[in-house]
Amino acid sequence: MTLAQLIHGFAPLDMVAGGFLLASWIIFGWLVERTTARRPSVTVLMAQYRRDWMTLFVTRENRIFDANILGTLRQSTNFFASASMIALGGALALLGNTQPLLGLAQEFALAQEPTVVWDMKLLLIVLLLANAFLKFVWSQRLFGYCAVVLASVPADSADPLARTRAAKAAEINISAGRSFNRGLRSVYFTLAALAWLLGPWPLMLATLGTLLLLWRREFGSNSRRVLLADD
Repeated sequence: MTLAQLIHGFAPLDMVAGGFLLASWIIFGWLVERTTARRPSVTVLMAQYRRDWMTLFVTRENRIFDANILGTLRQSTNFFASASMIALGGALALLGNTQPLLGLAQEFALAQEPTVVWDMKLLLIVLLLANAFLKFVWSQRLFGYCAVVLASVPADSADPLARTRAAKAAEINISAGRSFNRGLRSVYFTLAALAWLLGPWPLMLATLGTLLLLWRREFGSNSRRVLLADD
């Protein structure tokens, strides 16, 4: 099938819905990571807490507590990376055989579309899942780097290298957290993309619902109010 035939197979509303999801995913991620000091997101607020954590780490004599926290963070990224890989494998398997989807569409009296159109819808899901998997894997690697840098921090807080290396560990930790959050957003929008199998309107509604959910968690949640409260 040529590109012209593929474009002809897609209804204009499908193109709008798909573009709306991709634009929402990209723009919202950009806004979350670049909020102003007057209205910071939870992601931005947690970055400062990570820096504060590393500042206190220098003066802490028993550092087993910090190692346990870092280990917990690595376990979380490992879990989501594994789950994303399993979901990605399932989506790729379905991409190679769309007959079950065609049968489901006939059962629910959905629009009869060419097989290649279903393949393109599944391809969007695959791309989002692949992005999530790669972000989680990179986050896992960065937390590993952070652990190594933390291990190199001198035990003596008066050592000039102590605060310098702790600051480096903080920035690596922040990068790891940022990558983890990007992976989570990809998972959220993957769930929204599944609605495209039902049609363009369900996709737009699912995308809008995902945006509202993520906006609330980043800018309107109770956890954000707690983080903003004066100590």
